Amino acid sequence: MNERKLSKLVVETCLLAGKIMIENGSEMVRVTDTIDRICKNAGAKEARAYVTLTGIIMSASPDTGAQVMSIDKRSFDLEKVSRVNDYSRQFAAKKITLGQFYHLLKCIDQHVTFFPFWLQLLGAFIVSSTLEIVFRNNYYDFWAAGVIGVIGWLIYSVTDRYTNIRFLNEFISAICIGFVSIFLIRIHVAISADDLIVGGLMPLVPGVPITNAVRDVLSGNLVSGPSRGIEAVMSACALGLGVAMAIKILG
Repeated sequence: MNERKLSKLVVETCLLAGKIMIENGSEMVRVTDTIDRICKNAGAKEARAYVTLTGIIMSASPDTGAQVMSIDKRSFDLEKVSRVNDYSRQFAAKKITLGQFYHLLKCIDQHVTFFPFWLQLLGAFIVSSTLEIVFRNNYYDFWAAGVIGVIGWLIYSVTDRYTNIRFLNEFISAICIGFVSIFLIRIHVAISADDLIVGGLMPLVPGVPITNAVRDVLSGNLVSGPSRGIEAVMSACALGLGVAMAIKILG
């Protein structure tokens, strides 16, 4: 492989690896470190990359033009981030070639999906229900909180699939969680609407964006850190506004 083709493959591999990691919830420090390691292990020691939450700018050497990769969507699938890191380590250990690494990244981007939907619902049930015991010491509302968590996650997933409006899925899910919680209190199935609402919202709380925002800021990334923080605050505001509207309507 000549030098020009190698430089092009290095850039395409780095851009695709960074795109996958950013789209699926990785912090900027990890993305930058992964790109730097790929370039170093590929022999492109003069490569330069600038990573932000909405795009990556990279060049293989000072003598070549830079390429841009736009990041248009962001979700959370840490399995994809883990796989990119695993393949990066295999490439560093010379177990796979750069071409094989790029092909594996294409497979991750196109074919690796989220966990089965039933498993996501089970996770929502566990997170919502166990919160009642661990933090609220409320054994009576264990099952009710789990069911509300499942309903909230179901509505969130369906809304996210059929709409392209940011934060609308959190808002609608929070309204439904508030409605169902108050309804269960009125038919005397549960005893604390506050506990049910808090438990039902737990699977939707933007914990990963908040954690990544703090880590990016502490690492000195003053572009992506505040951006992630604002995104997390907007998600939290959508959840709070949805619950407040449900309480206002039903009292």
